Amino acid sequence: MHAQIVLFDGFDPLDVIAPFEVLAAGSDAVGGELEVELVSAEGSRPVVSGTRGMVLYATAQLDPAKPGYVIVPGASGPVEGDPDEIDTIPVLLGRFGETEAVPLMRRAMANPDITVATVCGGSLARGMAGLLEGRNAVTHVLGLDVLDATGVNVVRARVVDDGDLVTAGGVTSGLDLALRPSDPCRSSTRSPTIRAPSRSPRPARERRSPCATSPLQHSGLRGGSL
Repeated sequence: MHAQIVLFDGFDPLDVIAPFEVLAAGSDAVGGELEVELVSAEGSRPVVSGTRGMVLYATAQLDPAKPGYVIVPGASGPVEGDPDEIDTIPVLLGRFGETEAVPLMRRAMANPDITVATVCGGSLARGMAGLLEGRNAVTHVLGLDVLDATGVNVVRARVVDDGDLVTAGGVTSGLDLALRPSDPCRSSTRSPTIRAPSRSPRPARERRSPCATSPLQHSGLRGGSL
């Protein structure tokens, strides 16, 4: 199974690194069953983020035939400003819809073996590209009205699970997204599952389920980072 995190010019580094580290740790805990990689619509290339020119390297092109997960981050930059002079977040997200990512994302969404996920403004990028009309989703609180205008049924929650589409809104929500249970643990219906922030990091007791061996279920159990 694969987890492809899609880089685009102006991406938010936290929206990428947070799910990458959690998913990689979960994969390590179960013998590397989940292959986590950074990709772009254009293929292998250095991709400049919206935060002080930080660069991450996409090692391959987004492949809509690979089963697993496709994760789209949000953008980083100023919220307001003259779009002719400043690459604001709305400008960066809008450019996403002008790239080869859109046809690739359409193919990924049509693949029954793929769950598409977004972090923060990633849902807004896809909504502005016409990829989420009629679906249940959330984005950063500052973008909810714009997301609604794209024809999305906006759900005000930390994480919204809409079947083969999972969206997370807000700073650090990539952690919540990556820690969600994988497909065998979820309903096959399109009714959105709403997840609010937990009051405690983890419950006192956990009841094991048949899906307890999935890479995502084990995310964060091992690792050496602080």
